[in-house]
Amino acid sequence: MRPESKRLLFNLLGNQVVWFIAVIAAGRGHAWPGMLAAAVFVCLHLWSVARPADEVRLVMLALLCGLVIDGVASAQGWVVYRAATFGGSLAPPWILALWASLAVTLNTGMRALQSRLWAGVLLGGIGGPLAYLAAARGWQAAEFAMPAWRGWTWLATAWALALPTLLWAARRLAARTAVR
Repeated sequence: MRPESKRLLFNLLGNQVVWFIAVIAAGRGHAWPGMLAAAVFVCLHLWSVARPADEVRLVMLALLCGLVIDGVASAQGWVVYRAATFGGSLAPPWILALWASLAVTLNTGMRALQSRLWAGVLLGGIGGPLAYLAAARGWQAAEFAMPAWRGWTWLATAWALALPTLLWAARRLAARTAVR
């Protein structure tokens, strides 16, 4: 297997492992396993890339997206997260860990989507809420308040905007670095 293929496989599988650890642990009321798994995954990724500073910028932007998207969902009561802190009025740490983990897939596992932002809109708008549904139904890591359409609409809309924005930012950072 070529080194690029190994890196791609590690990136995609690593992100999925982090997701499962975070969601299963949150369903049991623990935030720290997901946070630890994401920290290890993100650090290993940063150690292996040529431009770690650009990756850190993407992580910070993704964390901002998570703070807004999941913070609004939580504060409005549309989504109730397990293992939440601050009285459930902010995005829980384990969700932010998932956003950081997602960020380090933008230049590796999701690189092909950088030139197909419309695919990012679809993947974000459909895949984002489905991941929450899996976390809620499979491991009780979250619960949608009734009427559930409010939470679903918010997540679908926000993810349909956030994922292509993150992909665009990743492409911009890569282009900026290539020009130097």
